[in-house]
Amino acid sequence: MADDETRTLSPAAPPNAPPGAPAPKAAPGPAPWLLRLVTVGLVLAALNLRPAITSLGPLLEEVRDGLHMSGSVAGVLTSVPPLCFAVFGFMAPRLARRFGAGAVVCAGMVAITAGLLIRPFVGGTAGFVAASALALMGIAVSNVLMPVIVKRWFPDRVGSMTGLYSMALALGTALAAAVTVPMTEVLGGSWRTGLAVWAVLAALAIVPWIPLVRDRGTTPVQPGGRRQPAPVLKITRSRTSWALACFFGLQATAAYITMGWMPQIFRDAGISAGTAGVLLAVTMAMGVPLAFVIPRAAARLRNQGPIVVVLGGCGLLGYAGLYLAPAGGAWLWALLLGIANCAFPLALTMIGMRSRTGAGVVRLSAFAQSTGYLLSIPGPLLVGVLYQHSGGWGLPLALMAGLMVPQMIAGVLAGRDRTIEDEC
Repeated sequence: MADDETRTLSPAAPPNAPPGAPAPKAAPGPAPWLLRLVTVGLVLAALNLRPAITSLGPLLEEVRDGLHMSGSVAGVLTSVPPLCFAVFGFMAPRLARRFGAGAVVCAGMVAITAGLLIRPFVGGTAGFVAASALALMGIAVSNVLMPVIVKRWFPDRVGSMTGLYSMALALGTALAAAVTVPMTEVLGGSWRTGLAVWAVLAALAIVPWIPLVRDRGTTPVQPGGRRQPAPVLKITRSRTSWALACFFGLQATAAYITMGWMPQIFRDAGISAGTAGVLLAVTMAMGVPLAFVIPRAAARLRNQGPIVVVLGGCGLLGYAGLYLAPAGGAWLWALLLGIANCAFPLALTMIGMRSRTGAGVVRLSAFAQSTGYLLSIPGPLLVGVLYQHSGGWGLPLALMAGLMVPQMIAGVLAGRDRTIEDEC
């Protein structure tokens, strides 16, 4: 595959043109102000793709008490995000074809705003779950269409733009986890206000997408005015599609296990609850700078397999450290697992690189993310079962390390220099 960061060449003269005829003049590309608007929209949208999830964790105990929520329902609530991402993510390609990717992302931001604003005040567990699902529906379709937006508006800068919004996504994830509790205290101590305030950030993200609602396309916008044809793809016939779906699902499994269980591992090792929370924040914060660097590096390589292996190796070292000396090297293990979690922006970058067309990216993004999130649902639950029945972290950590091996294999296969159009 050609270098992803290179500019599109000017169109050549038609094959039937007389010798020496000049090449046709390229039509002007998108206006600079429009590209800046799309960039702002990408960043603001990415900032809102995780606070609905990570703002809930720090206040979950208060939410349970306020809604009289049972422990089993609270456990189900933590499994709702990947389920919604999988179910609603499959809807994104059809919606994008009918209404345009920009309109669907705009609607997604509206759904996130409404869900975050409504859920603390609806009263009752069923209403809280339903409003959460509304916000997660907006997140799901936006998750799938972010690579599509990048491929459409920045076909010559897939790596750098994927890095930019991946960095914003990581920042939003860490920010919501870190400041929700202090912000709740500042605003009066009510968990309802502490959760609802994130609707303000989501509302801001609607604004830059409003001018893009009329854009009906998903095909990359080329400076020469040319558009790539949309092939009819049977995505399930592509081995790369399945490899990318497995890679996405296994890295999502590792991320959800880390977010859900790593603080408990540290607390069981004798580390205070406050320090365990800071260690998790360090792990999440590693994604901010690396989410920008890794996609740019990946886009310059024909094969992304070496990056997959390095990230997987960091994960294996981190799990080994948690087993051998969880307290003694806690900060190092947190850093290593933070590096390993950056398989997420790498997977997003590969989605944009494994198809030549915007239509192909839509299909591949929906398939890889939705199938991947379905695969990720059992992992955190299985870790909890093993921890409860074994009474320690030996078996759960062995499972985490064991899952890292097929993740590396799938990532190496997905990172090969080929496109789904060639395979379908």
